[in-house]
Amino acid sequence: MADVHHVLFLCTGNSARSILAEAILNSRGGGRFRAYSAGSSPAGKVNPGALETLARMGLETAGLRSKHWSEFEGADAPAFDCVITLCDAAAAEACPVWPGQPITVHWALPDPAAVEDDAERAQAFRDVYAALGRRIDKLVVVPFAALTTEERQQQVRAIAQD
Repeated sequence: MADVHHVLFLCTGNSARSILAEAILNSRGGGRFRAYSAGSSPAGKVNPGALETLARMGLETAGLRSKHWSEFEGADAPAFDCVITLCDAAAAEACPVWPGQPITVHWALPDPAAVEDDAERAQAFRDVYAALGRRIDKLVVVPFAALTTEERQQQVRAIAQD
């Protein structure tokens, strides 16, 4: 079996986008990927809109929680292959040095939790879920083991351009 590639998704609050990405990649990674999520200032709970969206799409929500990125700084943390920021605020922050010297990329997406109207917020969650799904479908076919670090960085970064 090929190595498992560890991916960390970051947002400031770790309550919506990064939670969606973690669940989607763990569902679609085919055993080749293991996703995690965290935030620099975690909200302390997962946004109900994220949980509803995942449940509607048939994805597992048990165990998903909002957590600080310091949980992944210790010696017992996974060695990440890739760290992906999903919000502009997290991308602009000084991140810790991650185990494994991972590539880091930014996949900017709007925050669906910031939408005030209930109907529009539900649509925003569906839109972000769909965008993440398209990107993650491309991520899971990147041949990580066959590429140099620079090539991996370029390919994963290019995914956000679609």
